[in-house]
Amino acid sequence: MQETPIADTVATRHWHLLDNGRVQCDVCPRFCKLLEGQRGLCFVRAREHDAIVLKTYGRSSGFCVDPIEKKPLNHFLPGTPILSFGTAGCNLACRFCQNWDISKSREMDTLADQASPETIARAAARLGCSSVAFTYNDPVVFLEYAVDVADACHAAGVKTVAVTAGEICPAPRVELFRPMDAANVDLKAFTDRFYRKICGGSLDAVLDTLLYLRHETDVWLEITTLLIPGENDAAEEIDAMTRWIADRLGPDVPLHFTAFHPDWKMRDHPPTPAATLTRSRRIAQANGLRYVYTGNVHDEEGGSTYCHVCQAKLIGRNGYVLTAWHLTGDGRCATCGTPCAGRFAGPPGTWGARRLPVRLRDVVG
Repeated sequence: MQETPIADTVATRHWHLLDNGRVQCDVCPRFCKLLEGQRGLCFVRAREHDAIVLKTYGRSSGFCVDPIEKKPLNHFLPGTPILSFGTAGCNLACRFCQNWDISKSREMDTLADQASPETIARAAARLGCSSVAFTYNDPVVFLEYAVDVADACHAAGVKTVAVTAGEICPAPRVELFRPMDAANVDLKAFTDRFYRKICGGSLDAVLDTLLYLRHETDVWLEITTLLIPGENDAAEEIDAMTRWIADRLGPDVPLHFTAFHPDWKMRDHPPTPAATLTRSRRIAQANGLRYVYTGNVHDEEGGSTYCHVCQAKLIGRNGYVLTAWHLTGDGRCATCGTPCAGRFAGPPGTWGARRLPVRLRDVVG
């Protein structure tokens, strides 16, 4: 049965009218101030009839079943498949973006799939996915759609994951993360210079999001930092960042250091050496973080999870494939009984490294 078309332009709440006649969007710290017909930097939130609307509700850049470790999440339902999708647009301007064809899209025709929240939830359940990820671009910019999809997923017994840069204001932050079960926040660097120069963003806003998620919600939190040679990979910066994480968020928040590959507007920078990832991991561990990983490189040691008390290998990983499982049913080390931080549901999944693009109409009819 073909799905009834849904409106792709919907009303939003987080905005206000300024004295000069412009309308200010209050979703993220950019605070775009728009005249009639203008769009914000994200391109998907626009001013129409003295209000801000979302122009991409129900429109997607594609659906794919991924291993959950690809988000990356190493402590949330390991080994399980996750249905991933995004829309178009982004509220940052990262020069190194590796999803730039989606996040920087100005062509609504690139949003080939249309799906209601209920359709996505049904598809995830039929595909055997334990969760749905809002990814490829940032769910901050399609807040209303993400929240509705998350609510529909929960009604169908499916969990939800936000993959986000965390550039969001306090009120919409509460709304976005209320229905999320897990989040991976991209902490792009630990200097304002990097955020201003390379991303067009604000470090403080991201730190506020991390503190909010860790201390005011039950959302499972992991952090990713892409290390770019000469920009955010100095040992002193890694030391300051990981000390902050350990002190303000605690030692149990998993941290992923991932390798940069030249893309979009930063093709003049070399790829990240594996030695830089290993050095950063050791700095983080020395500062008290218990679960630190390397990514975008082949490094089974850096990709595996270890007990912070007895050093037993709890979860072995070779890329996205689980090679060992040494946890009890309630998530404790099978050797010494120490709890491993995370959200586990008995035995691990066996999805592996498969990537399965899907068309929802083929799944739900």
